[in-house]
Amino acid sequence: MTSPRPDRPTPPSGGGTPGGAPGGTPGQPQYADRAYRSMAGMIGGAGLVLVACWLGADTIANGKGHAPWLAIAGLLLALPVIVALTLRPAVFANSDRIRVRNPFRTITVPWSGVDAVRSSYSTELLAGGKKYQLWAIPVSLRARKRAAKQTARAKAAGDDAFTPGSGRRPTTVGRNLGRPVPGADPTVRAWSDQALSELRELAERHEAPAAAEGADAPVVRWCWEVLAPAAAGAVVLVVLLAIG
Repeated sequence: MTSPRPDRPTPPSGGGTPGGAPGGTPGQPQYADRAYRSMAGMIGGAGLVLVACWLGADTIANGKGHAPWLAIAGLLLALPVIVALTLRPAVFANSDRIRVRNPFRTITVPWSGVDAVRSSYSTELLAGGKKYQLWAIPVSLRARKRAAKQTARAKAAGDDAFTPGSGRRPTTVGRNLGRPVPGADPTVRAWSDQALSELRELAERHEAPAAAEGADAPVVRWCWEVLAPAAAGAVVLVVLLAIG
């Protein structure tokens, strides 16, 4: 999994707020959204797309009868679903709002409308009396256990690996763990827990009352660019199978 990408300054465009929202204080720098994605999901999704395209292309080129048409319909159904479940999920956050891009819909909520961001067996966003899962930040119980062991081992040895001047570089267990910086909390955390901690910090730092009633309500948009081709492929596939 990737670690959260830090904010990066971008050229001002009309005095907007950090993150590109209009109406901010003039003269303040703008920052790109923090993006959170699952590297394992992206790698797995890319592999599945390549395998599906290879098998589909082979069937289209060498198949006989209805096989090429079945392959086309299968690809039309499978590729959008694979992309939606593996490559599409992401979480974007800036000083104004959080945008959760799940497989089949996108949820946008200003920080004033966020009730909580929590993690148990999955990461969840509570807003407007509803619960939304964050597909891009999966919880790894194995990574949590490894992080706890790493922290306990460092404390038992009496050597804080993250204290400035200790002569040791910060270490992590695997790629799924957040990397503490010198002077920060020395506890080693799993990547998902590190991401949730940053999102909670953003929510607390930028929480403000809504300008108008209903302005802080979650905005949900269905991903028709994924649903439409997948539905079309399913219909064509059913028709082809029905006619034999």
